[in-house]
Amino acid sequence: MATARVVMESDQIARACARMAHQILEANRGAQGLMLLGIPTRGVPLARRLSAAMTEVEGVAIPTGSLDVTMYRDDLRRHPTRAVGRSQIPGSVDDAVIVLVDDVLYSGRTVRAALDALGDLGRPRAVRLAVLIDRGHRELPIRADHVGKNLPTSDEERVSVALAEIDGVTEVTISRDAESPEGAS
Repeated sequence: MATARVVMESDQIARACARMAHQILEANRGAQGLMLLGIPTRGVPLARRLSAAMTEVEGVAIPTGSLDVTMYRDDLRRHPTRAVGRSQIPGSVDDAVIVLVDDVLYSGRTVRAALDALGDLGRPRAVRLAVLIDRGHRELPIRADHVGKNLPTSDEERVSVALAEIDGVTEVTISRDAESPEGAS
């Protein structure tokens, strides 16, 4: 049985999102041409939070949507039964600066799937990555441009992000589950 330890509380997550929103705007020199695409499940509400913070700063709405990567994953053979969502793209990705948003960056395989899915939609001017948690252990040469918190972990640990929009509570926990390290985020 795993016991979870809270490593980020709601106010810390809010500050991390505000900081990342400012970093994204600074890197882009404003909101012009930006589009945020959250990777389901928890990347979508995180993208909305970032968008709201950027809108507050810039005074213009940032196009925000979701990018379903299910059919682009390289583990479909091992886990063939998956609910396939639908991408909601708020406009053309051609020549846009796309910021992919996810909750936890671990192996990099989800981001690779997102890049493949995005490539089928068009040709962005640039693609950046914003993640709430970077826990290391990359299997692919992928790095985040904007990180809420670097959280070094072991492979036996599981990082879980809970967001009020989905889970009723907002926090990041880390747990050690000796029974099942597979599937850990």
